[in-house]
Amino acid sequence: MTNTARHRLRIYAACFLAWTVFGLFFFSQSITQKLVSHDPTPWWHFLLSWLTGVYIWAALTPAVLWLGRRLPIERRNWPARVAFHLAASVLVSLLQLIVESAVLPRLGVFPAVMKTFGATLVVLLLLGFHSGITTYWMLLGIQYGFAYYRRYRERERQALQLELHASELKTELARAQLSALKMQLQPHFLFNTLNAIMVLVRHERAREAEEMLSRLSDLLRWVLEDVEAQEVPLRRELEYLQLYLSIEQVRFQDRLRVEIAADPALLDAAVPHMGLQPIVENAIRHGIGRSSAAGEIRIGATRVGQTVEITVEDDGPGLPPANSSAVRGIGLANTRARLHQLYGEAARLAVENRAAGGAIATMVLPYRLAPDLAEPEAIEVHALDHPDRGR
Repeated sequence: MTNTARHRLRIYAACFLAWTVFGLFFFSQSITQKLVSHDPTPWWHFLLSWLTGVYIWAALTPAVLWLGRRLPIERRNWPARVAFHLAASVLVSLLQLIVESAVLPRLGVFPAVMKTFGATLVVLLLLGFHSGITTYWMLLGIQYGFAYYRRYRERERQALQLELHASELKTELARAQLSALKMQLQPHFLFNTLNAIMVLVRHERAREAEEMLSRLSDLLRWVLEDVEAQEVPLRRELEYLQLYLSIEQVRFQDRLRVEIAADPALLDAAVPHMGLQPIVENAIRHGIGRSSAAGEIRIGATRVGQTVEITVEDDGPGLPPANSSAVRGIGLANTRARLHQLYGEAARLAVENRAAGGAIATMVLPYRLAPDLAEPEAIEVHALDHPDRGR
């Protein structure tokens, strides 16, 4: 048996059961009236008459529902359809009474008034004609009620699907925006590094240029391993940062000193991938790079309540005017945009002058553990202090 056949069989069974309950309900009413009026008619006469009537209606129900489906009453055609179904209700009611009038005399019920077909039809017309019309419209009402409910559920399902689709599109858009910002950051850093290498080559400092290329290769290999990640553990971000700083120390030699102090309990905290590099680059470029003396970069990470506070300090000349590239550069601008995309108002990046001189950049992030990432390929991380250089 096919699924369609099983479905129809269940519908017919439910229809038969519903009509049986309907007949038994009115049978109970007739029995109550019989007891109150002391009617001597046997109880089974009432049972057979009611069940006969409702089972004839059960047989007619598929035809009524078919008419309701084929000729539904709608706003654009309701006068003609109402007239049609009014006429159909009269005909179906008469048909039901005619069939019932043919059956009841043969069952021997109510012999005093239902001896013949004609006598039974007259009695049933008086008692059941109007209720038959009402029954026809009741069936149409139930049918249209179920149809409306199905349409409502379908619209609700479609609305949920559209909402889910819109949410997925919004997520994909945010992910695309984050990836675009991240891809802007990486070429920005890469171009700056390549420009520095070109300067070394022009000044015939081949060894430094070769060393810088080697360390750049190490850094790019690590970055590419997590190219799809928007967040990484702080531990991993500091490893990227050490590779980047080893490149910058080739450029600045003994002029650049670095101190990293991160709370060990925060090493698994989630931070933006390559989020610290543009901040440190900004500190080096506008702090150490604008001074002829040696300078120091201090990087710290602490937990404050439910936030992670990461600071990058330099002891250079401090911030230039607010409209300069140090404050409005692409690195800081994109970092702020990424923070907003990832964390909304829960994150911020502020850059200001220190009272003791120099500048400090403070990144505040909501504290949460980083997503699991596969362990990176083991590669050599060049020390910040090259063995060939003295402090």
